[in-house]
Amino acid sequence: MRSRLATTMEVDGLSAFSLREFGCEQNLLSRPDGSSSFVQGDTSVLAGVYGPAEVKISKEIYDRATMEVVIQPKVGLPGVKERAREQCVRETCEAALLSTLHPRSSLSLVLQVVHDDGSLLSCCLNAACMALMDAGLPMGCLFCGVTCAIDPEGHIVTDPTAQQEKDSRAVMTFAIDSAQHRVMMSSTKGSFSVNELQQCIAVSQRASEKIFQFYRESVRRRYSKTV
Repeated sequence: MRSRLATTMEVDGLSAFSLREFGCEQNLLSRPDGSSSFVQGDTSVLAGVYGPAEVKISKEIYDRATMEVVIQPKVGLPGVKERAREQCVRETCEAALLSTLHPRSSLSLVLQVVHDDGSLLSCCLNAACMALMDAGLPMGCLFCGVTCAIDPEGHIVTDPTAQQEKDSRAVMTFAIDSAQHRVMMSSTKGSFSVNELQQCIAVSQRASEKIFQFYRESVRRRYSKTV
C-alpha cells in the first residue's frame, strides 16, 4: 500500500514543513515472524522481526526480553554508522515494547537498507515499528522517526534528501511516541542552538501526526474486508 504524504503546514510561526511520499507493505517475507518494507521518497528499508525465541545464556535477562538490532547496508559490511543507528533503533524499540511479558527470551530485528537518499535513520525507525506491529508483539505505544536538517540560512527542512543533508549544517532525527508525542530518542549531528533544537522538536512532533495517520490508514487498508 502506497500513500502520498506531501503535507505543508505552519508550526507555531515556524517555516512550513513537507514530507516526501511514503509507502509501506507488511507481511511480505515468509520466514520472519513480522516484516515490513518502508519507503520515504527514494529511501527504502526492509525489516524483519524474529521472536520471541530462545536466547543464549550469556545474553539472557531474567526479567525481560533481550533486544538485538542489526542494520545491513546496501553494499559492504556494517560499519560505525550502522552500529550507531542500531543503538538508536534498539533503544527506541526497548522503550516501546512491553518486553517484561517475554522474560528470558530473544527478539531480533534485522533492517536491510535497500536505498539511501536521506533520512535513513527515520526510515529505519518507521520500518521497525511496522514490522513489530506485523509480528503482533505487545507495545505500550507506537513510534515513528522524523529527520530535520538545518540549512546554512537557518531554515528547517523535514525529511531531507541525501543532498539536502550534505548541504546542511545540522541534521537531527527524533523518535516520537504515538501516545503523547514525546521524544523517545534523538540523534544529532552538526552545530545548532538550543532554540533551533526546540524548533526542530516542535516540527517533528507535528510531522509525526501525519506519519501515525499513515500507519492507521496502512493497517486499515490491509485488514479491511472491502479492499
